[in-house]
Amino acid sequence: MPVPDARFELQIAGVWTDVTDYVSQADGVKLAQGRSDEGRPVDPGAGSLTLLSPDGLFSNRNPNSPYFGLLPRNTPIRISTTAGETVLDIPDGVAGRASTPDHASLDITGDIDVRIDLSMAAWAGNVSNPVPLIGKYNNTAPNRSWRLTVLATGVVAFSWFPDGINLVEIISTNRLRWGPGQRGAIRATLDVNNGLGGYTVTLYTSDTINGTWTQLDQRITTSGTTSIINSSAPLEVGDFSTLSWPKVARRVYAAQVRNGIGGSIVANPDFTTLAAGTTSFPDSAGRTWTVATATVTDRRTRVVHSVPSWPASWHVSGNDQRTRVQTAGILRRLGQGQQALDSTLRRRILAYSPLAYWPLEDGETAVSGSSALAGGGTLLTEGFTFAQDGSLAGSNPLPAVASGGVMRGPIRPPTSSILEWMVEMVYGTSAAPGTDQEFLSFTSSGTVTRWRILMRTGVATVQGYGSDGTLLVNQPIAIGSDLFAGWNRMQFRVQTIGVDLEWDVTWYNIGGPAGAFTGTVVGAATGIPTSIYTKFGTIADLRIGHVAVFPQGSDSFAPQPFGSADGGYNGENARNRVVRLAGEEAATLSLGLADSDTSRATERLGPQLPATLLTVLQDAANVDGGILYEDATKEALKYRTRTTLENQAVKLTVPYGNLLTPFEPTEDDRTLRNVIEVRRERGGYGQASLDEGPLSTDEVGVYDESVSLPLYEDAQAPVHAGWRLHLASWDEARYPSVRIPLHKYPALIAQVVSLEIGDRIQITGTPAWMPPGPVDLIVQRIEDDLKTYEWTVTLTCAPAGPWNVGSVDDATFGRGDTDGCTLGGAGATTTGTSLTLVSSPGPRWVDSATYPSDFPFTVLVGGEEMTVTAITGTTTTQTATVTRSVNGIVKAHAAGTTVALADATYSTL
Repeated sequence: MPVPDARFELQIAGVWTDVTDYVSQADGVKLAQGRSDEGRPVDPGAGSLTLLSPDGLFSNRNPNSPYFGLLPRNTPIRISTTAGETVLDIPDGVAGRASTPDHASLDITGDIDVRIDLSMAAWAGNVSNPVPLIGKYNNTAPNRSWRLTVLATGVVAFSWFPDGINLVEIISTNRLRWGPGQRGAIRATLDVNNGLGGYTVTLYTSDTINGTWTQLDQRITTSGTTSIINSSAPLEVGDFSTLSWPKVARRVYAAQVRNGIGGSIVANPDFTTLAAGTTSFPDSAGRTWTVATATVTDRRTRVVHSVPSWPASWHVSGNDQRTRVQTAGILRRLGQGQQALDSTLRRRILAYSPLAYWPLEDGETAVSGSSALAGGGTLLTEGFTFAQDGSLAGSNPLPAVASGGVMRGPIRPPTSSILEWMVEMVYGTSAAPGTDQEFLSFTSSGTVTRWRILMRTGVATVQGYGSDGTLLVNQPIAIGSDLFAGWNRMQFRVQTIGVDLEWDVTWYNIGGPAGAFTGTVVGAATGIPTSIYTKFGTIADLRIGHVAVFPQGSDSFAPQPFGSADGGYNGENARNRVVRLAGEEAATLSLGLADSDTSRATERLGPQLPATLLTVLQDAANVDGGILYEDATKEALKYRTRTTLENQAVKLTVPYGNLLTPFEPTEDDRTLRNVIEVRRERGGYGQASLDEGPLSTDEVGVYDESVSLPLYEDAQAPVHAGWRLHLASWDEARYPSVRIPLHKYPALIAQVVSLEIGDRIQITGTPAWMPPGPVDLIVQRIEDDLKTYEWTVTLTCAPAGPWNVGSVDDATFGRGDTDGCTLGGAGATTTGTSLTLVSSPGPRWVDSATYPSDFPFTVLVGGEEMTVTAITGTTTTQTATVTRSVNGIVKAHAAGTTVALADATYSTL
């Protein structure tokens, strides 16, 4: 099969239609995704190709074309290539699997060894249930034997059922550190009777199922022996047919089940050996497998774009009709939208289906309040001056209300009978009234036909009147002065409890509760709310907004329609903001999350202020330090958290000899910044500067930058300035272009096509005249140049070094450096293996007598990497025993040469 074996499909009338034969291979096809450097947002994906269009075949307006009227703007286009491997492909959102029926050989009740080799779109993220990998499991008890899963936090869980009902589960402490889409193998072994009166579970990882297994955790031993039930459940790889757990995209290479630890293989599906399109096959252990809602494929989608325009051209003779297509990723469309998202309060309240809702966010010349509901009645107002106060973070500017102001509006009846309801609004005032003043009043069809809430210094009063004007409720309530300072929310709820009416009034200072009171009207009917009719009293500096009525009023429902939206979700972390927006915008945008460690909170943001969806998402990415980019497999976005970029495993290794030349370093100042100021939007600022070293202000001059970020608090600003300075002043050569001719080196295809923006790659075997390798890089942009028999992938990269950050208990990045160390004595000859180390001002290096488990480790001395195997001495002058020339550099070093960790540890956000 020729490389790249590109396939081009248009989604016509909802069906993917192969148009490969019409693509001009001579003109070539170019695709691009990512960004030009790490200091800027990702660019919209782009592509170019030429479609041969005989007789106007690809003309949407040609009535003689079979595609007449079926090629509108933004017609989806999917471009795929050979994947360099065959796998079981389970797409995102699909419950796919390969399964084999129960068999006597699978009825393992004792020791078991389970292995699976796969890649996942995200190894950790925003899923609430485990992601199934492999199991002999039926959710109907007692047909539950065992299962292997990955939890949302990125940890591995092996579970089994001694009786088919009660779960025994071992969960790893350490998390999988694979990046989004990265291949890895997982193994779980269970020794049901370890000979010590207990059982032992061990979890392992490897690069492939045939690789070397490394323990993920220490062996977990528990008292009491155990067993696995012999059930009739099938053995399934992928999603379990009896569970509706999250449907995460996976590519499965192989799996194994062994009877006993390292024992005989009883199931051995190897999808890499199958022909594409296989739906049923026997494995080497004699099990027959069936593929369902998944595909055995040897292809990989490179991009899913849209075609925003269909420009036609032809020769003057009328021949050679062509359509030169420019494709675009979803960021192009999202970037063109200029309408800001509604305020967080408006979005939140509408999600809870109110009967009536007036946000009161109308413009400054408005004379009434528009309903946010289709067909909802207008809130008539007197004494309102709109758009006067924008200080409530969860809202657009709200009106000021003069003394004696009035609001009245109808409440549409519920579609079914209700026994509870709720009225609420936000208000702000600068001082408490001295006498009772009306803050809110409304009517209902119940026994109490009119409710009023009056407030003054220290006291609120709830009044309820019957249809004849009789005062049925007159309840004073002690309140605090906080209800007259800043913004507050007032809620009034009515419920039927038995045969009585229970009412409740609750206040919230924006951000927390501020008091409540509950009363009862014996034997009263609840009725339904019918109108808002409030005549405000004399209240200093009154502002109100977001008057809403709901057909629910239970204690559990009450806080839901506002949540943290009053404050614009102030203090929300970046991961949660992205996940929340993905849910809120699910109808218009698909957005996935790639995370590596959900136990680490991402950075906290300030309030979500009105802006376009793309701006709000990018703000979260900017604060967290992650990457918002296009999903190559569908018209969707992905958010990759900062933690997935830190200390990540290498996803692609390319020998230097497999690159197209030139592969040359760039030593310039294009991305250099050595003075950075970070300002919190509407707040304080922090600054960081590089005052020593080769890229310091003293050495190269000032390269400054000021950045405004929607941070949660001022204390974050100097920390962010320091992190950005760390990235922007990293002293290492850049290799902006890595060109790989895949048609010449097809063995690299599987690794290259799995790359995502932000992945780590290495170039090995670099020439002696280059700095010691490998060259360690982070991918920022991926470009494909496709022709019939040629396929070149160009990667734009940035140094990976600054993303190696401190991590507790990590063998490499859990080690601290000294605050300055040099060679003492006479320095080092080319062969010397005993070095004098002088630390000044300290701390000193650990010594091997006191800390033997901390050895060996590597240091860098004058560009030569050495392995330190022992250190003696407990003062700032010590003697180290080293192994020389780890990186191939051999040289003598003078006294005073700097000694530092080869893998330096840096603080992250």
